Parts: sequence; C-alpha cells; structure tokens
Amino acid sequence: MVVQANNGITVERGRTPHIELAEHRRLDRALARVAPQRKGVIDAYVVAVGLDSDAVFGREAREAARVLARRYGAEGRTIVLAGTNGHAPSDLPRGSPGNIAAALARVAEVMDRREDVLILYTTSHGAPLGIIYNDGDQGFGAISPIRLADMLETLGIQRRLVMISACYSGVFVAPLASEEGVVITAASSDRTSFGCQADSDWTFFGDALINNALRKAQPLAEADREATALIAAWEVRGNLVPSGPQIEIGARAAKWLDVLDKRVPPVATKPVGRPAISLLDAR
Repeated sequence: MVVQANNGITVERGRTPHIELAEHRRLDRALARVAPQRKGVIDAYVVAVGLDSDAVFGREAREAARVLARRYGAEGRTIVLAGTNGHAPSDLPRGSPGNIAAALARVAEVMDRREDVLILYTTSHGAPLGIIYNDGDQGFGAISPIRLADMLETLGIQRRLVMISACYSGVFVAPLASEEGVVITAASSDRTSFGCQADSDWTFFGDALINNALRKAQPLAEADREATALIAAWEVRGNLVPSGPQIEIGARAAKWLDVLDKRVPPVATKPVGRPAISLLDAR
C-alpha cells in the first residue's frame, strides 16, 4: 500500500460516463476561474481539499477556503475540492488525488513561482502511509508524503504553506520541509488527531487553527501556538492521548510570510459551526 500511495494509485469504480463528464466540467470551471498573478505583488493561491466524502471534511474544506482566502487576499485565486456538506449534493469537483494534482498544476501555471505563494489545506482521515482518499464506495486511494512532495517539486512550487488535518499527518513534515516552505500538521507521525466524526462541523485541528486562530490579525506562528494550546486543552478535557501537532518553518519562508502576515485584515471574523469539542461533551 505504501508503494501504491507513493505512485499515486487511485481506485475509481461504478461511475457512469455522464457522472464522469459532469465531474470533468466541474473541474474545468473551477480551474478556469483562477485569476493570474499580479506582477510585483506576492499573490496567495489557496487550494482547500476535503479528501473524504464524510460531510465533516466537506464542511471544513469549504470554510477553510473562505477563511484562508480572506486572510491572505486570495479571492479569485482559490480552488475548493470537496464532497457534500451534508445538506445537498456537492457542486464542487471532488477532492481526489487526481483533482489535487490538476489544481496544483493550474496554480503553478498561473502564479509567478519566484514571487507568489501556494496555501494548501487538506482535511481527511489519515494513516501512517499518508492521507486517505475515500468517496463512498466509488473511490479509494491515498497520497503519501513522497507523492505530495514530488508533485510540488515537479511543479516548482517552493513558496508554500501546507496544512494537513489528518491522523498521523506528521509523516508529511520531513518530506515537505523546505527552505521557503511552511508545514503544519494536525498530529505527529505516530499519533491520531480528533474530531473527524461525520456529523461534526470541524476536526479539532480545523476548528482550532482555521475557525479560531487564523481568523485573527496575528502572525502565523502566533496562530499556530494558539491553535496548539486549544487542541491540548480540548484533549485534556476529553481525556484523549495528545495528538502532537507539528510545525516546520523554513529558514527563508519569512521573505513571503512576513508580507502576507502584514496584509491580514485587522478585524477578526467569528467562528462558525459547532465547536469540535461539542461531540465529546455530549458523550
């Protein structure tokens, strides 16, 4: 399975030609809407992905896209790949390994890779081999750390902020670490993260980092510290084994990170949805 994940293998089945055509058109529309870069401006390009069809990941990916686009001025430069939000069938391209590859390639095509920044947020279940793709009984696969790192390196995207919400997501830190990159994960390489029940609105990581800390006018490093403290408090409250969120900031990432941090809107937005801890409180 690890070898398959490294090679990017995906199993798709039971989809009619009409379903495949509709998916192709959704993806085409999403990629076509991405605005080109502006010369002399460090533009941020947001790609938010729910890799699992459970509604919690669809809800989290959608709201993460909104928060990150507002924070980093990426309106018009944002791609969302996700399944249902639990209320209606999804009108978005699905969050699959193939669609992620296409979205990243589109960003690389329109951005100035010497100047602009990729903001990638993924949310899904995870395993020690990587992040898991699951679309009901019609799609299954995985993206390993080596596979994702290879995508980014092949496309020449060095300036990047990658946030991964999944169990065992710390396995991505070393392969994705780079001089100009930032990697933040929901857990260490040998720990699970929490809040991924299908009827949740947020995972612990998504609620703490996206729904709380990154809504505020504070630098990314401070937001990460706030999110980590929130998660730790929730885990104590739920009597859970600490997940051990990770962060790695490259030595040259400050060149673009400081610029983006200074452009964050000064007024915070309010958290939305049910807090991730609410399902534990209901036990």
